[in-house]
Amino acid sequence: MSRRSVPWWAVAVGVAALLLLTGALPWADAQVLAGRVGPVLLFVAALTVVAELCGAAGLFDVATDAAARSAGGRRWVLWLLLVVIAVASTVLLSLDTTAVLLTPLAITLARRTGTSPLLLVLTVVALANTASLLLPVSNLTNLLADHRFVEQGVGYLPLMWAPALAAVLATVAVLAVRGRAALRGRFVPGERYVPPDRPLLRVTALTTAAMAAGFVAGLPVWAVALAAAAVLLVAFAVRRRALPARARDLVPWRMLLVVAGLFVAVETLQVRGLGDLVADAAPGGTGTGALLGVAGLAAAAANLVNNLPAYLVLEPAAGDDPLRLAAVLVGTGVGPLLTPWASLATVLWWQRCRQALVHVPVRTFVAQGLWLTPLAVGAAVLALVAVA
Repeated sequence: MSRRSVPWWAVAVGVAALLLLTGALPWADAQVLAGRVGPVLLFVAALTVVAELCGAAGLFDVATDAAARSAGGRRWVLWLLLVVIAVASTVLLSLDTTAVLLTPLAITLARRTGTSPLLLVLTVVALANTASLLLPVSNLTNLLADHRFVEQGVGYLPLMWAPALAAVLATVAVLAVRGRAALRGRFVPGERYVPPDRPLLRVTALTTAAMAAGFVAGLPVWAVALAAAAVLLVAFAVRRRALPARARDLVPWRMLLVVAGLFVAVETLQVRGLGDLVADAAPGGTGTGALLGVAGLAAAAANLVNNLPAYLVLEPAAGDDPLRLAAVLVGTGVGPLLTPWASLATVLWWQRCRQALVHVPVRTFVAQGLWLTPLAVGAAVLALVAVA
């Protein structure tokens, strides 16, 4: 009789419960942690529902179909349009949304146009990470850091727009050079995509635009995402359209439990002195060399474990300096490009590629990361210094 393995979410819950019940994480620290990450996890849950409903309504299909038709049969133009879609999806709907929904559409687009699937999926995973600096909602690490910027009287967007732009431009340049052979030639667009319900598609597009406006306006992101999810659920009910999954499966509760357990474990290490050790190891100051060192250390930690615990571990190294905190975000946001577990988005991306039977050699993935990580992280830090 085969033994059934214990699911990761159950392990995470068990470990977190053990740390809390034994007092390894003091109750007062646990309450502070809950107040900080609770809204973040609620935001992720609501935004995932929004993303799934956008996909079911055909919003992403319409975007990729428009890209295929606007490219004029030129592969390099098609690729640039996919870049624009991936950046917009990551900035407005988070890197995890890009990994989950845009990856299968990129594969479909590649097969439809005879373009290399490997090039398009590697483009998606790269931009899902490197385009995740512009807004707090673009990455969970940004949400965790946002309140620190508020406490220091610094606006997130005025400080991070230049590093975000530099990271994207560096990524596009590297991908264009590496994929230049696959971008040659022409293709036939194929049949036009017809959305299953045009009124529902319009409601979805308007709701997504309103949600993005709420994010930019600085409204509580969890409340904005929750309101958008509620509107779309009502719209699906009114139009009598089936949900893309059972209601309970629309929310990625397993992933959220794993993330919550990860937060508890890392916070336990923090209160036991790990943060102080890392802060002592990080270079001091706000000069270019120091910020590059902080970002490099954060990127190394993200690729070693995962960008979420890496951010929590490196946060004390930033102290009360917004530039150092921004450098940590650059490392944990742009840097997770070398290992398959470096970010949740990359994990989700690998799963989608396997489901679509697209083989991505680990060697190819790592080779791309070896180019992208130092160039994108370095470009983002230099842009941060320039606008500081």
